[in-house]
Amino acid sequence: MSSKISCLIYDLDGLLLDTESIYSDLTQKIVGEYNKIFDWSIKKKIIGLKSNQAAKIIIESLDLPITPQEYLNLRKDDLIEKLKGSQPMPGAKELTTHFYQNDITQAIATSSASPMFDAKKETHKHWFSQFKVIVRGDDPELIHGKPAPDIFLIAAKRLGFNPESCLVLEDAPSGVEGALAAGMNVVAVPDPNIEHNYYKNASQIITSLNEFDPEFWGLPKFQRI
Repeated sequence: MSSKISCLIYDLDGLLLDTESIYSDLTQKIVGEYNKIFDWSIKKKIIGLKSNQAAKIIIESLDLPITPQEYLNLRKDDLIEKLKGSQPMPGAKELTTHFYQNDITQAIATSSASPMFDAKKETHKHWFSQFKVIVRGDDPELIHGKPAPDIFLIAAKRLGFNPESCLVLEDAPSGVEGALAAGMNVVAVPDPNIEHNYYKNASQIITSLNEFDPEFWGLPKFQRI
C-alpha cells in the first residue's frame, strides 16, 4: 500500500448487493424475444458501466432491432420491482458495519441512477445510513462514468480525503480501472465468471468480502462471528 488508508469506497452491484443475476435474467428475457443469448462474453464488457453505456453495447453486440433507450424502457418497471428485494453479498453487511462501528469513513460510488438505486435501498435504509457519501450514476457533477476516475474523485472530494488515502472495493473491471486512474488503492472482488487477468493491475484480488483482511491495509481488525 502506498499510504495510510483513511476511508473506504465501495461499488454497489455485485459487491455490496447481489443484483447481477437480476440484471442478467431480465436482459435475457428481453433479448430472448429476438432469439438472442446474453451471456458472460457480453456481460463482462458491461459490468460496472452506466446503464446507457451498457445498453449500447448489448444492442450492438447482439444486433438487436431496438435502440438502447427502447431496451432500457422495456426492462425498467420489472427491474425496479425486482431490485427492491436485493440481498447483501456474503460478508458485505458485516464488513461495513464493523468499519462503521470503528469510525472508519465509508462511501458508495455506484453507476446506478437514482430510480434503480432507490429501489435497491428500499429494504436497506438503516444499513445504507452507515455511508457518509453516496455518489450515483446520475449525479449532476458526474460527467464520465467508469472506467473514468470521476465518480471516485467526486466521492473522495465530498468525504474530504486525498485519493491516495482511499481504498476502493470493486467487482467490475471498469471500476478497478477507474479507481486506479483516480490514484487510489483498489481491491478487486471478481465474479467467478470473470477471469482474473481482467484485474491484473488491482492492488489485491480476493474472491469474497469474507476474505478481506483489514489489518493488511492498516485498518481495525475485523472480528468475525
